[in-house]
Amino acid sequence: MERDPQRWIRALRHSHDRLTALAGPLGPVEVDAASRARGWSIAQVLSHLGSQAEIFTGFLDAALAQREPPAQDTFPPIWEAWNSRTPPAQVADSVTANEAFVRRLELLSDAELESIQLSLFGMEVDAVRLLQMRLSEHALHTWDVAAALDPTAQVAADAVELLVDSLPGLAQRVGKADGHNVRIRIVTVDPVRDVVLVVDDGVHIEARVDDGPVDGTLRLPAEALVLLVYGRLDPSLTRPVELEAGGLTLDDIRAVFPGL
Repeated sequence: MERDPQRWIRALRHSHDRLTALAGPLGPVEVDAASRARGWSIAQVLSHLGSQAEIFTGFLDAALAQREPPAQDTFPPIWEAWNSRTPPAQVADSVTANEAFVRRLELLSDAELESIQLSLFGMEVDAVRLLQMRLSEHALHTWDVAAALDPTAQVAADAVELLVDSLPGLAQRVGKADGHNVRIRIVTVDPVRDVVLVVDDGVHIEARVDDGPVDGTLRLPAEALVLLVYGRLDPSLTRPVELEAGGLTLDDIRAVFPGL
C-alpha cells in the first residue's frame, strides 16, 4: 500500500472538491433524492460524511496530542446532531466540516504526520492508515452521489489507484463465505493488478505468486473491483467485466460482497 501520506491527502482533497462541486447546484428537492448508498438520500450521505469529518477530527486531535482517541460512546451525540439538521443544512454543513478537516491535514508537517499513532477499533493506526480509512469512505460516498446524478460516473481514478491495494483487508472484514469454496484469479487494469480471490472458511484477496490452480478468471478495471468489494457493482452499472469460470456467475461473486 502507498506509504506517502501526501498522496492520500491529495486524493482526499480531490474527492472533497468533487463532492463540493456536485453538491453546490443541488436544491431542496435534489438533496432528498436517492443516492447509490442503499437506503440513503443524497443529503443523508453528506450528513454521514459531515459527522465522520467531526469524528476524524477528534482522532487527529488525539493523535497529535498523544492522547487516547475519543471513545465510541462520543459518536452517537454527533450523529444525532447531524440527523437533526434539515437536508439542505446537512449538505451545506458537511461541505464546511469536510473542508476544515482536509485543510487541517494539508497544513500538517511531515514530522506531525510521522508522529500519528492511534489505537482504533482494535488496530494500530498511523497517518497512512488513518487517511486510508477516511479516503475509502469519502471517495465511495462521493461516488454514491455522483452516480445518482450521472449513471456513468466513476470512482475517482486517484482514489482507485490508492484504494485497490487496501482491498485485501476490506475483503477479509466484509466478505461472506457462506459455505462456498472457490479460487478466482482477478486481473485488473488502470492500475494493473493480478490477485486471487479465495473463498473458503473466510474471504481473502491474495497476491498471485504462482500458476496454481484456479476455478476461473475475472478481468475488469480496478475501479470495478473497488465497487465490487464495496458491494456496489450491481447489474445496472456498465463496466467491461469478463468472467470465465464455468458455472460460476458474477452474481455469485457479488454475493460474497453484500456491501457496507
